[in-house]
Amino acid sequence: MFADKAKIILKSGKGGDGHVSFRREKYVPNGGPDGGDGGKGGDVVFEVDDSINTLSDYRHKRKFSAQAGEEGQKRNCHGKKGSDLILKVPAGTIIKDAKTEKIIADMSGSNRRQIILYGGKGGLGNQHFATSKMQAPKYAQPGQEAMELEVLLELKVIADVGLVGFPNVGKSTLLSRVTNAQPKIANYHFTTLQPNLGVVESDNGEGFVMADIPGLIEGASEGIGLGHEFLKHIERTRVMIHVVDAASVEGRDPIADIHAINKELGAYSAKLLQKPQIIAANKMDAVYSGESEVIDKLKATFEPEGIAVYPISAVSGQGLKELLYAVKKLLDEIQEEPIVYQPEYDPTAHYEKGEAYTIEFQAKEGVYVVEGPKIEKMLGYTNLESERGFLFFQKFLKEQGILKELEEKGIQEGDTVRMYDLEFDYYK
Repeated sequence: MFADKAKIILKSGKGGDGHVSFRREKYVPNGGPDGGDGGKGGDVVFEVDDSINTLSDYRHKRKFSAQAGEEGQKRNCHGKKGSDLILKVPAGTIIKDAKTEKIIADMSGSNRRQIILYGGKGGLGNQHFATSKMQAPKYAQPGQEAMELEVLLELKVIADVGLVGFPNVGKSTLLSRVTNAQPKIANYHFTTLQPNLGVVESDNGEGFVMADIPGLIEGASEGIGLGHEFLKHIERTRVMIHVVDAASVEGRDPIADIHAINKELGAYSAKLLQKPQIIAANKMDAVYSGESEVIDKLKATFEPEGIAVYPISAVSGQGLKELLYAVKKLLDEIQEEPIVYQPEYDPTAHYEKGEAYTIEFQAKEGVYVVEGPKIEKMLGYTNLESERGFLFFQKFLKEQGILKELEEKGIQEGDTVRMYDLEFDYYK
């Protein structure tokens, strides 16, 4: 099945909670706190796997989760780290945020492995909260929540040369003849439903990658058929080879075909028409001996535009050596690296922002309202009814910069601060 796009939901591992426990030994009746820290949650990691060339593994499963970290244990034992979730993708896969379609990562070039979501940090055990005044803290820190994100995976083939042309003009046959690729070949329209890649070897060992881009049809740039899915694979190619049926086996006009395909390329992206092009006039083995009228017309039409025409036969091998030599020469002259898309969105930064807090002064009530996940979590594990607990609470407000920000917003002694169900008067 053709699979170069998938939408999936990712979730990193939650951090393990810190543990509350105290030493209980025969000769230590009043042992101190010994609750261990929770383990870090597993990360969500994408890795390039050269043995796969589609995203079919992600077509029938929607949710992928890393393992949560284990809770801390007594005797200062740390919880075990959650296992990372490793997702294998073919080279050229672009990872986007599903809502905004902004690029998170392009798994191309040297980017072979990237962490997309971080696992939550493990919570601190109660041993960390012991002070000279509070020697037996009965609370521990919960583990940080997991990160969750819906992403869009898109495969944009990485190839030096792209074979374009209408269905059934011989692209797959040409690819199988000049490379190590083994595409399925049959005399039907749309036989090729996914790009096939192969490496063309050269005498000096400097080969190049060639891709058979599935057949285009008129209206492809408007999304007709599988237009957009096919056209996006051409974006990374450095040279395009128009493969046309010079023998007009199916009654097609090669010149009209090239104009039609260039029209679709330009409608999809004007940059595609700026790429160097070469015409491979295929099926010359089916042309009557000595008849070169079609080739003459192709040359007269396109060579003035700087587009060379090479008569070939993918079946017999006629003209292939000359075609490949011209392509290699063109690639050497370009010296342009394949396109690698730059990141536009960092889900980790977005997540960290969500972990912060907000401070708002509600003038009608004369109250400073402080809310946010950090505040909510802290209130959940702090015993504010005890003096020690309230001292810890004050320390938290100072370390997080909340007190400083309240002062910047103009709070005065005696003003009221509200944090969810908790209200108190502010005093330095």
